[in-house]
Amino acid sequence: MGRAFEFRKARKLKRWSAMSKIFTRLGKDIVMAVKENGPDPSVNSKLRAVIQNAKTANMPKENIERAIKKGEGNDPDLNYEEVRYEGYGPEGIAIIVEAMTNNKNRTAAEIRSIFSKSGGNLGESGSVSFGFKRFGAITLEKKLASEEDIFEFVVDNDSKDLESNDGEYIIYCEQAELHNLNEKIISQFGQTTSVELVWKSDTLIEVEKDTAEKLFKLLNSLEDNEDVQVVSSNFEVSEEILASLT
Repeated sequence: MGRAFEFRKARKLKRWSAMSKIFTRLGKDIVMAVKENGPDPSVNSKLRAVIQNAKTANMPKENIERAIKKGEGNDPDLNYEEVRYEGYGPEGIAIIVEAMTNNKNRTAAEIRSIFSKSGGNLGESGSVSFGFKRFGAITLEKKLASEEDIFEFVVDNDSKDLESNDGEYIIYCEQAELHNLNEKIISQFGQTTSVELVWKSDTLIEVEKDTAEKLFKLLNSLEDNEDVQVVSSNFEVSEEILASLT
């Protein structure tokens, strides 16, 4: 299975998201998890996973606790909705934008403007996502498990895919199994690094330097929007080009 390039993970390109923005996005995740299943992480597996993501990002304990309290409250400004936008960047590169907002009209206008100013086009719902599949993704440090053990675990638990980089394994699963599988991994190997839902495409488009420059400008602009949580795409870029843009 091909791997969709999740722009949020391409940190070696540059540190494009300020820590405060990361904390804001994690705070929204916590608020939503609390509103869905309550403030007790011992019985709310989604909240438990989001809190772990926050800790991995070095989000202060007081920020986490404050977000949990916000989730318990009735502030109308915290009634976030999850929305998805789909469009195309330079050379027809597919882009999926996931946002969490308390004002869909504002966010839609801002996302449309970003696409337009950066040479892209915002499409209709379904215009891009038909070429992707939605999976849960769990990241585990390699030092916690051998390749043989993690492969055996993936097979035994009917996971959909396994990838690895220099320091981590990424285990993919069905959406509904994400938090249950995460608990199994923690129990067998140790604490995971991140737990999230991602879009993966079987068809990747390799881009050259000129296209990559334009595309990264668009993706960076989308990531800078305060309502955007995740941006996914179906491009791949060589290490040489990536290094030249660093």
